[in-house]
Amino acid sequence: MFDKNGQGQLNQQGTSSQENLQNQSASLDTGRFPVRTDLAREAHDMAVQEQGSPDGGIPGVQIEEQDEEGIVTSWIRVESEEGAQALGKAQGTYLTLEVPGLRSQDSMLQERVLKKFTQEFERYLAEIGIDPNASILIVGLGNQNVTADALGPFVVKHSMVTRHLFRLMPEQVEEGYRPVSAIAPGVLGTTGMETSEIIFGVVERTQPDVIIAIDSLASRALSRVNTTIQVSDVGIFPGSGVGNKRLPLNQDSLGIPVIAIGIPTVVDAATIAHDTAEFVLAHIHREMNQGKGKPTNPLDPMNRASVKELQSQEISPESRQHMLGMVGGLEVDEKQQLIQEVLEPLGQNLIVTPKEVDAFIGDMGKMVALGLNCALHDAVTPENVSAHSN
Repeated sequence: MFDKNGQGQLNQQGTSSQENLQNQSASLDTGRFPVRTDLAREAHDMAVQEQGSPDGGIPGVQIEEQDEEGIVTSWIRVESEEGAQALGKAQGTYLTLEVPGLRSQDSMLQERVLKKFTQEFERYLAEIGIDPNASILIVGLGNQNVTADALGPFVVKHSMVTRHLFRLMPEQVEEGYRPVSAIAPGVLGTTGMETSEIIFGVVERTQPDVIIAIDSLASRALSRVNTTIQVSDVGIFPGSGVGNKRLPLNQDSLGIPVIAIGIPTVVDAATIAHDTAEFVLAHIHREMNQGKGKPTNPLDPMNRASVKELQSQEISPESRQHMLGMVGGLEVDEKQQLIQEVLEPLGQNLIVTPKEVDAFIGDMGKMVALGLNCALHDAVTPENVSAHSN
């Protein structure tokens, strides 16, 4: 039986069994199936948890974070090889905007995010040394026939291209604009060509100064799907979000800076299974610890917990292990890896996207495209950007 704290009364035999479970947990090898994430912010959180640093710091990694009315902005600078190994990310600068409220499709919030993204991306270009007059090639990666993978082509569709004007009628181009071209190269299965082969040819022929590549990403947390924007200067591996790594698009392969912009649009089934188990555990813990006078019927609308409330439940390691046995004694990443290890050989670790993905891709893609239009052209602002976009 559970007591109020969910720990129950263990007899001597139960204590011995618990110790055995702890020993088995300690020896369990889950390293063969690493947790999949494309986000530097998630990689940083995992590294901090793994290293157990009291101040949350990682050698060779600098982090700057700001929360502005529901828009959390993070700058992560990986400055050494030690930091790169700890995060599993290449050395470089990673900018992340997290806006959980975007799922509500609030138009006023979207306008605020557009302004914030424009401001931060302008700062990003200046920080990594991109010239204000540099010519830009926007590359929209992904398959436009698969909604969750159509972010890149959608951004290209709404980007403001001007390279042809500079070439054909330069005298009519006013101040405040720069040469921008865009391409959506498709995917190997529909073109028969590697994305990198197409981009290499375009770069060789058009000779842009900088590439901005947009792609859909994979997250390790449902809460970040369609609510997070990541910018990095380390390039991109097309298809890496779903385990299909192709030839990289980066400065080493192309000879020019490659800025990657991504939004997580999918998670794998292992992540969903893990999060569901955590929510169930938090719900049980909450029910057992409710004070007197509060409703105990889980079907009562007044008794339904929010996601934030369940995530904030503090459950002791003893309670976790008593309720879930050996699995309860594992760390978060170890549990995810264990679930993945079970599902992968069965072919059940599916890639999943929310049913509202059509609306999310439209909203997020338009936001990124308009933000790029504002950041790349001084004459375009969040107030007049609609007049300059498709």
